[in-house]
Amino acid sequence: MTSQAPRSTATPQPVFAAQAPAYSHQPPVYTQPATEPVDPTLLQDTRNEIRQLVGEVAQLAASDASPSEFYEGFLSRVLAALAAVGGAVWLKSEEGLRLAFHANLPSTGFPADQDLPAHRGLLARVAETKQALVVPPHAGTAGASLQSQDNPTQHLLVLAPLQLDGETQAIVEVFQRPGGGPTTQRGYLRFLVQMADLAGDFLKTQHLKQLRDRQALWQQVEQFVLAVHRSLDLMPTAYAIANEGRRIIGCERVSLILWKAGRCEVLAVSGLDSLDRRAAQVKRLAELTRCVLKAREPFWHTHASGDVPPQIEAALHSYLDQSHARLLGVIPLTIAPANTDQPIRASELPLLGALVVEQLSDDRPTSDLATRVELVAQHSASALAAVKAHQSVFLLPVWKAIGNLGVVASLRALPKTLAVVIAFAAVVAALVLVPADFEVAARGKLQPAERREVFAQISGVVDSLNVHHGDFVQMNQPLMQLTSHELEEELTALLGEQSTVSEQQAATQRALLDNRHSTGARLSSADENRLNAELLELNQRLRNLERELTLFREKQKQLQVLSPTAGHVVSWKVEQLLLHRPVERGQALLSIADPSGPWELELYVPERRLKHLAAARQLQPGQQAREPLEVTFTLASHPGQTFRGRVVEVEHTAQVRGEDGNTILVRVQIDKSQLPELHDQVTVTGKLYCGERPLGFVWFVDLLETVQTKVLFWL
Repeated sequence: MTSQAPRSTATPQPVFAAQAPAYSHQPPVYTQPATEPVDPTLLQDTRNEIRQLVGEVAQLAASDASPSEFYEGFLSRVLAALAAVGGAVWLKSEEGLRLAFHANLPSTGFPADQDLPAHRGLLARVAETKQALVVPPHAGTAGASLQSQDNPTQHLLVLAPLQLDGETQAIVEVFQRPGGGPTTQRGYLRFLVQMADLAGDFLKTQHLKQLRDRQALWQQVEQFVLAVHRSLDLMPTAYAIANEGRRIIGCERVSLILWKAGRCEVLAVSGLDSLDRRAAQVKRLAELTRCVLKAREPFWHTHASGDVPPQIEAALHSYLDQSHARLLGVIPLTIAPANTDQPIRASELPLLGALVVEQLSDDRPTSDLATRVELVAQHSASALAAVKAHQSVFLLPVWKAIGNLGVVASLRALPKTLAVVIAFAAVVAALVLVPADFEVAARGKLQPAERREVFAQISGVVDSLNVHHGDFVQMNQPLMQLTSHELEEELTALLGEQSTVSEQQAATQRALLDNRHSTGARLSSADENRLNAELLELNQRLRNLERELTLFREKQKQLQVLSPTAGHVVSWKVEQLLLHRPVERGQALLSIADPSGPWELELYVPERRLKHLAAARQLQPGQQAREPLEVTFTLASHPGQTFRGRVVEVEHTAQVRGEDGNTILVRVQIDKSQLPELHDQVTVTGKLYCGERPLGFVWFVDLLETVQTKVLFWL
């Protein structure tokens, strides 16, 4: 797209008065055309427009635009300021100068699709000499072909290098209309040189940005190297590679796979503390990596990739169905032997594993993704090789133990060593042989033994309350009155239906009676039988309605809630919780307890202690009867005092109870006269005596059970 500024019909005035560099070929002789008077207002507007375009180029050079955005905007504004036909930007690369951006190039007659050695030589001279140049139309050998002409077009070429630190980075080429005199050409050239200087500011900014990015990258690489070489253990190194490698690569997930004699094992996945190696996604990742590592070549796949090698196609699609990755890379981790100078093929290098790079939301790789992945893969392979070499040492745990002894195992420290060994043996013997009381700890609450919950036998709304917190009630004493609009509506409907059926029954009976005593026309036998049948049906409906009314009256009696036992109301804030509130059938309304009777403890024993409790309650040989277990407990209200009780009942079903988890309910009988104060639902901490066990078992029972459950079971 070419942007052109409005041009006046008058000859453009030179903006600059610099001497144009000489061109090697003799330029044609220009004759100054006759000039017409120039409108000063139009000339001033044109200059203002050019100044505005120059300002826009300066702003663009100081912005954070990408190179493609800058060169496109730079070229369009330069062409607009010069009112040129077209232009191009040639970028310098390892292969030479390449056409990167152009505007309106086909209309200039420049054959961009052909190889023009003479024109490329011209660009190379500009890049080498770092001098701007003006080239007349068809400059070159007279009568030569387009390939031998420096300027194969009929337009005037104006070229200027874009430099950074004295080195040419690009060349801007402008195709201008011919016909201007030398002064005008020098103006074109000076203006383009000024624009090239502004573009040089952009190149400096980009160079500084690249240096900052490179410095940040090397800082990350330094942290990554320190992390992966910090340990010689396999798992810490694996998780360091996965987590720190993901930060450097800039992807969403990195996995480390270890190669073991023809099979793959997923060691670590970034962002995860542990892995379930039996999971379907983990198994499919290992299978995909195994198929890729057979070729010993990196494999990349994106959402838009075409053909996939048939050896890995099935494993790839199976894994993508689970992971939904849009970009996937599997990079083999190999390391060349350090004691050889001969080149080794990739298929002959020792294989350590693979690095799997995944992008879940975008399948477009960043410009430096391959470089970052290669960097991470090299350091990861080095770290894994060091770990593998360290772990391959024969009897490594033994040598570590011996090395840790150090001075203790030396000859001069032999008495100290013997003393340490004897002390250690004595401690172990004490832990195994010395008996100690084994007690199971549990938490619970103190409450009266005679305690009943009052439940709603029917759904309704609490209309009135007859008791309050702390009131003493007798058995069958009314506690509250419920109302139920649904029940009243159903009762009204039944009474209405009963009245209707009664009227129908009376009407049928009168019809039969009148028929029997009538002296005139009488009903036929069929009509009489029909009326008798209707009468029987109505009688049966009346009996059914009577039974339903009886049941509804029983339900009405249930609207009055009675006390199931004698005792005190222990529920708190009864009025606020119940009065004028709806209740459902089976809902607990009140708690009634008898504080004057016996009291008990309810302890919640963790289910993992159930086997110790059962072993202590088991009848031992020689015992005539099973003795109840002793319990010592403290009250939260009196933490400094200890009390005693005995187990009277152990629940046979475990239930989840709040923060205590899965627990077994144990009822403990106590002597309430020993307690300083009696408060319902006071928190209790109790210990159930389960006999004597070795001291080491009593101290480390939690550790032993954890090892038995989570270590030995899986082995």
